[in-house]
Amino acid sequence: MSSWRFCPLCGAGLEMRAVGGLPRSHCRADCGFVHWDNPAPVLAALVEYREQIVLARNHAWTAGAFGLITGFLERDEAPAAGVAREVKEELGLDATAVTLIGVYPFARKHEVIIAYHVLAEGEIRLNEELAEIRLIAPEKLKAWDFGTGLAVSDWLARRGVG
Repeated sequence: MSSWRFCPLCGAGLEMRAVGGLPRSHCRADCGFVHWDNPAPVLAALVEYREQIVLARNHAWTAGAFGLITGFLERDEAPAAGVAREVKEELGLDATAVTLIGVYPFARKHEVIIAYHVLAEGEIRLNEELAEIRLIAPEKLKAWDFGTGLAVSDWLARRGVG
């Protein structure tokens, strides 16, 4: 549910009305504004580096919490190019192959996750977002039951693990 209270076009108040079959914030003055409140597209990379999987911990996360490399899709960017960009920005690695794993809803953060398996090479250099990484043998990787963990589960299943 949107927290917007006023129309960004004309300043009138917003009210909930059915638009496109769903309740949406709509301008009371009928200037035409509808807040569609679509989820943000997020890219996730299950990075395979030197036959191991890279899990990363963001500085904002609690100690011991690790996940995939993620970032937002930029305007006019192809998702496969965007995930390679995120791997380069966050780990300093070059993507040599990018394969779609799947697309997953992440309602808790109002996002849709587009997940890829990324083969990468180079030398790892963490950017300012990441506190640390762990390298995990693929056979020791365990999926979690939300967000990017669903992509990990699918990737493991395709490999005959899990």
